Amino acid sequence: MTVRWTQRHPRWTWLAAVALLLILDQATKSFFSNTLALGESVTVTEWFNFVHVLNTGAAFSFLADAGGWQRWFFIGVSVLVVGAVSAMCLSRQVEPLDRWVGAFVAGGGSGNLVDRIQIGAVMDFLDFHWRAVHWPAFNLADIFIVCAALVWCIASLKAPPRQPKSKAPEELH
Repeated sequence: MTVRWTQRHPRWTWLAAVALLLILDQATKSFFSNTLALGESVTVTEWFNFVHVLNTGAAFSFLADAGGWQRWFFIGVSVLVVGAVSAMCLSRQVEPLDRWVGAFVAGGGSGNLVDRIQIGAVMDFLDFHWRAVHWPAFNLADIFIVCAALVWCIASLKAPPRQPKSKAPEELH
């Protein structure tokens, strides 16, 4: 039986997955920013709109009105997170699930990082609401990151207990 190329080359597969997620995120942001004027909203259903908004803050517009310093802070945090996750996923001792989930974190984090560097804010275009109560707008990069975090949390709950690497002194007798 032959081993698939993706299994023989997990690092290249990971890099391709990150690139694909980044391209998908940037393409959708480009489409909506070119289709809708900044601040414009298009009703899709009674509970969902496409919008074109910019978020200078983090999740839920955290620190959005902080005066501008937060742009560089969030760029730094993004570089650290994407860098650390990338280093972990490109190492040899990574479980396949961790590598795939890490691709979603790195792809999504890179997508929002590109926005912050290029325009100083993250472009959001998905708006869910119930009547006049709107969930904060978000984008595909946000979905990638949140789904990755949820998968990691669920996987950690189901993970079998780790076996100790060395025997305790009383087991050696």
